[in-house]
Amino acid sequence: MYLEHFGLREYPFRLTPNTGYYYGRASHQEALDMLWVALDSGEGFLRVTGEVGTGKSLLCRQLLRKLDDRWEAVLIPNPALDPASLRQVVADELRLSAGRAGANAHELLRTLYTRLQENAAQGRRTLLVIDEAQVMPDESLETLRLLTNLESEEEKLLQVVLLGQPELDERLAQPHLRQLRQRCTFRYRLEPLPLQVVDDYLHHRVQTAGYRGSGLFTPKASNLIGRAGHGVPRTVNTLAHKALLAAFGEGARRVERGHVVRAVEDTETADAAALGLRRWWPGRRRWRRGI
Repeated sequence: MYLEHFGLREYPFRLTPNTGYYYGRASHQEALDMLWVALDSGEGFLRVTGEVGTGKSLLCRQLLRKLDDRWEAVLIPNPALDPASLRQVVADELRLSAGRAGANAHELLRTLYTRLQENAAQGRRTLLVIDEAQVMPDESLETLRLLTNLESEEEKLLQVVLLGQPELDERLAQPHLRQLRQRCTFRYRLEPLPLQVVDDYLHHRVQTAGYRGSGLFTPKASNLIGRAGHGVPRTVNTLAHKALLAAFGEGARRVERGHVVRAVEDTETADAAALGLRRWWPGRRRWRRGI
C-alpha cells in the first residue's frame, strides 16, 4: 500500500481506538480534564456523550491508561446486559470469589462491598467505566445507581463513568430514571473537531505514524476533509486514508484537493455538499461543481 511511499511505519488513520494517536486538543482534552477533576473530587456518576465517531471510545481508553496504582478500574465495552448479568460481569472483572456461576445477588453484593471497603482502606479507588451506555436496559441503569449506594462515612466506594451517544441523555430524561440523572453532577458533550484544527490533527496522526516531512496534506485538502467530514474524527480518518490511497495511486508525494474529492465521492458518511455542488445541469445526469 502507501506506507513506504510516504515514509510511514504504520497506517495513521485506522478506526480502531489507539491511545498512541490521542489528540489532546479541543473538546476531547476538555472532557478528559473534566473527568479528572470530577473523579478526584469523589463524584459517584460522570457522563460523557457524543455523536457516533466523535472519539468516545478513544477518550475512554486514554482515561484508563492514565490511571495509576491508586485505582482499580473495570471497563465494560458492551453493556447490553440485564441486572444479574451486569453484577456478574463486574464481579468477574474484579476477580471476586463470589463471581462464580450460581452466586446469588446478595452474595455478589456482599463480596463487592467487602472489596470496595478493602480498596478504600488501602487508599485505592474503584472505578467502573461503561462504554456505549445508551444500550443499557433501564433496569440495569437502575442497578448501577444502587451499586453506587455502597459508600463509607467519608466517600463513595464506587465511581462510575458513563460514555454514550446522545440517546443516553434522552434515556436519562425519563421520569423513572430521574434519581440516576440527578446523580450525574458532571456531564460533558463531545463536539467534533473545529475546522481550524483539522490540519493539525492530520499532521499529528501522520507524524505519530512515522512521517518526518511537512505538509503531507495541502491546506486545501485539509480544509475539504474537515468540511466534508464535519470534523467528526471517524469520518475525517476515513477520508484521509482514502485520499492517501488516491495520491499513492497517482505517485503524488502530497495529498491535494483532487485526491480528497475522490475520497468524498467514495464515502457515504461524507458531506458531498462540501465539494461545492450547486445545481443540476439541464439535460445532463450529473451535478455541476461550484468554482
